[in-house]
Amino acid sequence: MKNSLTFLIALILVLPVGATTTVNPNEQNLHILNRLTFGPRPGDLESLKKIGVEAYLQQQLHPENLAEAESVVAFTRRSDAYRMTVPQLFQEYGPPAAKLARRKTMQTTIVYDRRSNNNSKKNFQDAIQNDVTEGKILRALASPKQLQEVMTDFWFNHFNVCANKGFDKIWIGSYEEGAIRPHALGKFRDLVEATCHHPAMLYYLDNWQNSAPGAKGSKGQFAGLNENYARELMELHTLGVDGGYTQKDVTELARVLTGLGLAKSDKSGFVGDTKTGCYFDATRHDFGVKHLLGHTINGSGEGEIEEALTILLRHPSTAHHICYQLAQYFISDVPPKALVDKLAAVFTSSDGDTKAVLNVLFHSPEFYQTANEENKFKSPFRYVISTLRAADARPGRYEFVNKFLKSQGMPLYECLTPDGYKNTRDAWCNPDTLLKRINFATSVATGEIPEVPLYAIEYRRLGATLGGIFSARTVKVIMKSPDQIRSALILGSPDFMKY
Repeated sequence: MKNSLTFLIALILVLPVGATTTVNPNEQNLHILNRLTFGPRPGDLESLKKIGVEAYLQQQLHPENLAEAESVVAFTRRSDAYRMTVPQLFQEYGPPAAKLARRKTMQTTIVYDRRSNNNSKKNFQDAIQNDVTEGKILRALASPKQLQEVMTDFWFNHFNVCANKGFDKIWIGSYEEGAIRPHALGKFRDLVEATCHHPAMLYYLDNWQNSAPGAKGSKGQFAGLNENYARELMELHTLGVDGGYTQKDVTELARVLTGLGLAKSDKSGFVGDTKTGCYFDATRHDFGVKHLLGHTINGSGEGEIEEALTILLRHPSTAHHICYQLAQYFISDVPPKALVDKLAAVFTSSDGDTKAVLNVLFHSPEFYQTANEENKFKSPFRYVISTLRAADARPGRYEFVNKFLKSQGMPLYECLTPDGYKNTRDAWCNPDTLLKRINFATSVATGEIPEVPLYAIEYRRLGATLGGIFSARTVKVIMKSPDQIRSALILGSPDFMKY
């Protein structure tokens, strides 16, 4: 077994990306399942063949017409991470909850009843983050709305927020559920608007403190201009690092965003949006005239934000930046310029309609070119989910998944930098991570993980689920090995590392 695993690692590291070594390189059905989902499950290839490629594409592009998995519905209904608003989460899991839990005379507290005997602030917040992690894994495994989940993961990394920063640990689920998932296949403007006005983003990139110097409300922790969010809004979220903006534009956008922050309570009651937890504080806003990317924005208050977003979203650099990332995600690490330009034209003409852009992308010749099949290297998240989907595993607990992801350097919701986790081969392909992947595949295939009710994956069934498309070298290694380890070798093969 050791020699077989060593050989597979060597194959992964040297096998050319996009190499035409498959038995049937024109297998479109498997290619579609690999790109539009987190990997095929038993029966998926047969179902796709039955309804046809076009029907399947439109089905995935319109998830509102698909019934959600009962397990997903049940989980989201009972989980506070998805049920509660941002203010409610703050009250139930933030400092107020921890303060109540520490009172010796406390008799009945919702938070206390809901959580363990150790009622520290940290444990409250860990509990809610664990719910969000479990919900993400469950949806990736079980939801029939696979493209929506794939795009939710894509956009979350695009508008990344790290749960390790303060209150974002308890707001991360609300952020993904309210600001990302509903717009994953909709208008890009709605995504930018929703993330811009969500406390998780405002807190993560410090705009909640952004204040006009000298303004009435500019004091204490709100004293002075903070450019963090303005810079990332242009560099990462819209224009791109080479989008044509200057440091002066960053400062002007930061001035536009002064006063946009978190809801609060005062003597008269709650102040701000009771659902999103966002609040525009005019006493901290810069009402002077701004000049952004050649446009003049007069000081009018909160309405300036809409003007600024319109300027950013209609800029040609935004269309190119977003479409390059989409093409990189679905086509290749270095996508064809002609395709990016074509998608950017669709993005512009459709007013940033993600569904329209993807529809053109999925019907493009480049999407089906042999060189672009099996040429993407799986991120740790895609690898672990595709492994469990291929094995049709339905674990009762998910701690082992995040434990594996942490060992791979990709713990869910914990990317420290605002650019999110990468989806390219260079970011994830190295001997150490490959060995850990193969060890994980072996544990799944041999029933060593207690949370996975699976004791033996029949390798022929597994091969059929994955389309039976493996390189001649991989097949040779597998067939020369004992039957009991063939499934592990399939899941640890160079072919399965790609999609």
